[in-house]
Amino acid sequence: MIAKIVFSQQEILKKLRPLMESEGAIYRKKTNILAKEAEGGEVVETVTGDGFETTNKAAPGDFIVQNQTEAREQYVVRKEDFLKKYKPVSKSARKGFSEYRSTGSIIALELTEEKLKALGLPRKFYFKTDWGEDMVAKEGDFMGGPTDFSEVYRLARKEFFETYSK
Repeated sequence: MIAKIVFSQQEILKKLRPLMESEGAIYRKKTNILAKEAEGGEVVETVTGDGFETTNKAAPGDFIVQNQTEAREQYVVRKEDFLKKYKPVSKSARKGFSEYRSTGSIIALELTEEKLKALGLPRKFYFKTDWGEDMVAKEGDFMGGPTDFSEVYRLARKEFFETYSK
């Protein structure tokens, strides 16, 4: 059995940043999201159309976000980040969730076979998230993050196209 290699957040960011700066593009969310404030302690598993992606535990005041994609994937956003990136659209709660629109943008790069080879990465690899959990990334996915390169994360291919546009 081959051991799973997991890159640290710093290692994967160091590998990806030069290519993201030269070949990445700026994207904005084209769909609104649903979100609710966390009580704290909720464990949120992010599951996309191609399976399990990662997990995160919400702290009190964080937000549990649900994308309006076919997979309805959920993830945790820290309160201070959420308040900077999202504005309320509707307070009509659905199962405790209200609708918000994104006010920011990200930089993202498609993980093509050529780019993975240039980066010395396999077709499927793992890295630590900003919150310390393992996250998978695969050929065809996108890697993205804030334009200040403070972190990088996976954007599953299907959900990326359902959520973002240039």
